[in-house]
Amino acid sequence: MITSGQRAKLRSIAQNLNPIFHIGKNGVNDNLVNDINVALEAHELIKISVLRNAPFNAKECMEELCSATGAEPVTAIGNRFVIYRRSGRDDVQHIEF
Repeated sequence: MITSGQRAKLRSIAQNLNPIFHIGKNGVNDNLVNDINVALEAHELIKISVLRNAPFNAKECMEELCSATGAEPVTAIGNRFVIYRRSGRDDVQHIEF
């Protein structure tokens, strides 16, 4: 569980990120969850965009993906959301709090 101060720092880092995944009409499926797991191991902090034709809104998608990947929700604004999970890899530059 991350604190509100840590969440604020992650939000400030995420402002400069571009979404690397787009969730559309297929919603959250196993392939998407696997790809997001790989991205979280490589980047720790990722931004995801939810398209208008998606069956869920951004907050619902964020909650579903966080439970499926073990990530922490950072923020959901409009059609985008940010999630964080500390990487177990040694070759990744970890986000320091």
